[in-house]
Amino acid sequence: AGGSAKQGRNSDFQAILPLRGKILNVEKARLDKVLSSKEIRNMITAFGCGIGDDFNLDKARYGKIIIMTDADVDGAHIRTLLLTFFYRYMQPLIKEGHVFIAQPPLYLIRKNQKQHYYAYSDEELQQILDEVGRDTNPYVQRYKGLGEMNPGQLWETTMDPAARTILQVHLEDAAEADRIFSILMGDKVEPRRQFIEDNAKKVRNLDL
Repeated sequence: AGGSAKQGRNSDFQAILPLRGKILNVEKARLDKVLSSKEIRNMITAFGCGIGDDFNLDKARYGKIIIMTDADVDGAHIRTLLLTFFYRYMQPLIKEGHVFIAQPPLYLIRKNQKQHYYAYSDEELQQILDEVGRDTNPYVQRYKGLGEMNPGQLWETTMDPAARTILQVHLEDAAEADRIFSILMGDKVEPRRQFIEDNAKKVRNLDL
């Protein structure tokens, strides 16, 4: 997906930093191990504002840091790892509203060679199918990941500022966020098990 994103971006104001797989879980690592991670060092260098006590938002090279991952469980895990890193070592980026999450589509619907639509949820897919007419047998493609989109599609759906959907990451309650990150990403199993048991019935989007 990194290659498609680089080809599809507007290089006048967009930079792409591809990450290889899942980054280090910084919640379970000491600072020296965090800094030994190549992917994390690349982010620190790219953003230009340092980390931890040496963080300086005025030196940030970009106004928006947009996390763009696959719309599946692995993508969600990578997103959580990145947010954990930002929260622990670059918290002002979140507090000042510089961190966003890209929303790639889940489906491509093509009625003919000239008409195509994108759906960002199962509900939207059904609405589009109703609108274009199910009896016309429209082509439906389920995107398993960003890598399945060509540069044009990636720009059109996820990177074009005029058309994309991005969600701003907010830090409404720092103490609560700190507690949740520690439970979910820390090395203590029992609090995480208890959290899952207490919240399992609240799940609305489960990918098995």
